Amino acid sequence: MADTQNQPEPILYHILLQGHLDSGWGDWFGGVTVTFNDDGTTLLLCEVIDQAALHGLLRQIRNLGLTLISVNRVNPGKVHTPDVE
Repeated sequence: MADTQNQPEPILYHILLQGHLDSGWGDWFGGVTVTFNDDGTTLLLCEVIDQAALHGLLRQIRNLGLTLISVNRVNPGKVHTPDVE
């Protein structure tokens, strides 16, 4: 039986990319939530277990040649999607 008490809590990140991705990319990135913004950007909502997992996700983004705009850690208890105008 696995010991779940010593496993760290996942950390939520907002990763903003230039352009719109196909919605199917969420599964390819490991189950992230893909949101298309009206300004032509794509927001990935990602739960990662540690820094190594975050760097792996960023490596996938780089390898696809996607333009990374920002990476923001969401504070616990303040999970929300940025307002889109």
